[in-house]
Amino acid sequence: MPCRASRPSAGEPSLPPPAADRARAGLAGATSTALGKALLIAGLALCLSSPSLAAPATNAGLPSRNVAWVSAGNDAEIDRAFAQARAQDKPLLLYWGASWCPPCNQLKATLFNRQDFASQSKSFVAVHVDGDRPGAQKLGSRFKVSGYPTVVLFSADARELTRLPGEVDAEQVMQLLQLGLSGGRPIKSVLADALAGKPLTEGEWRVLAFYSWETGGDQLVPKAELGSTLGQLALAVPPAQAETATRLWLKALAASDDGKGIKGDAPLRERVLALLANAARSRAHADVLSGSAAEIVRALAADAEGERKPVLAAFEAALVRLQADGTLSQGDRLGALTARIGLARLDLPKSAVQVSLPASLTQEVRARTAQLDRELTNPYERQALIPTAAWALGQVGLWAESESLLLGNLARSHSPYYLMSQLGSNARKLGRPDEALRWYRQAFETSKGPATRLQWGNGYLSALVDLAPQDAARIEGLARQLFQEAAQDSGAFFERSGRSLQRAGQKLKAWNKDGRHKAELARLQAELERTCRKLSGPQKATCRAILGDAPPSA
Repeated sequence: MPCRASRPSAGEPSLPPPAADRARAGLAGATSTALGKALLIAGLALCLSSPSLAAPATNAGLPSRNVAWVSAGNDAEIDRAFAQARAQDKPLLLYWGASWCPPCNQLKATLFNRQDFASQSKSFVAVHVDGDRPGAQKLGSRFKVSGYPTVVLFSADARELTRLPGEVDAEQVMQLLQLGLSGGRPIKSVLADALAGKPLTEGEWRVLAFYSWETGGDQLVPKAELGSTLGQLALAVPPAQAETATRLWLKALAASDDGKGIKGDAPLRERVLALLANAARSRAHADVLSGSAAEIVRALAADAEGERKPVLAAFEAALVRLQADGTLSQGDRLGALTARIGLARLDLPKSAVQVSLPASLTQEVRARTAQLDRELTNPYERQALIPTAAWALGQVGLWAESESLLLGNLARSHSPYYLMSQLGSNARKLGRPDEALRWYRQAFETSKGPATRLQWGNGYLSALVDLAPQDAARIEGLARQLFQEAAQDSGAFFERSGRSLQRAGQKLKAWNKDGRHKAELARLQAELERTCRKLSGPQKATCRAILGDAPPSA
């Protein structure tokens, strides 16, 4: 599941849950023993040093060894890859990811290492875009990819055929990939014909139903219209393709949360209840059921007592089955458990820290996370699942165990700064600001790669402004460091990096809302302007907008 699924708060790196804006995706802390924590932090301080600005990205390695991946980080390299695709008369598969991203690591553990994927890769040119390569964020803007991971299949002439959903079961992805490779039309043409009432092939309807709307929907349909558009498509699917229509209805409901899009009615509730009662059918849509359970329930049954009760009971039974299904990946099974937590918290404030959930569910979370910690051997799978497991522990109120899990995995993670951010987030939720800031600082200092450092630096800056607004010198110094690092990165004002800088600017301007930090912002604006003057076009505009209404002088 994409890191979009993580619905991070402004300025924070993506954190779990896997089902929330992938987040999906992102992105905890109570004290274990004071001595144990002190020893571990001291050890990390010795072994994890702050990277230099010129340090190479940590995710420079290819996604798998059994595929002839072409690494691309700028326009020239991607143009050569498309030239290769045209010369070989093959489509091009673009994978955009980052080393720290849990769903990216899940793809490496479950899809990219498969032998059938390796065999299928001979039918396309496989391109890996590492989000921390110097020009990668510019490529992200070119191909309209922003969430990690994004997997796009292009024709040789660079028209998008489809986006593959990273959260779908690997075998289903293989089937979808085959559909795209068998002479598929560009997704924009397929969608336009479907909305115009023109006939589509069975495969084209299936491509629409399984399209990664979370990572590419905005380029096809305005976000505010996605739920209603997917509902319109569901109504147009031929009767013989009932399961395709069902999936579109599920996606429409998931996109209609918070009062947007379609409204659940009795026939639609009955349709979903029938699906949930059928083990084989619910497994076929496990990614949507687990990834969007809370959103579907809210859209389908607004009445918390009457309509909602049978839907919740049916969802619980289906998710318990999926959780126990040994044919699903460990990540998919954990996703079913986290969906159950989301449903148990459905009527609680999202920010609730101390909660009282069913004791049986709490015990299941404790047992499952302990089992994963004991048994996970694949480092990619561990990086994918431990953050989600730690998040789950916190969501049921087991904060001390969440922290213990994260602390115990710092030395085992290839991207420990991701876990440090979670430790900072948990400490913040539990009212321990000094500890939270220590973790946010250490996460930033140990992060690697230009885009990642801007994202983590913005998270640290946001926490500083919120938790220590009086520390003007530290806030100004950190902001200056971020602007200086941005000046050395040719992709700093594109896509994710540009958004990180924009959020940093918004936070700084809010910090100065009463004019108390006018001098600091003036100095920072002067620092940033030296970089802005060297840019052109949209990048210059993005740069100048970061502190655009800050005072021009002290």
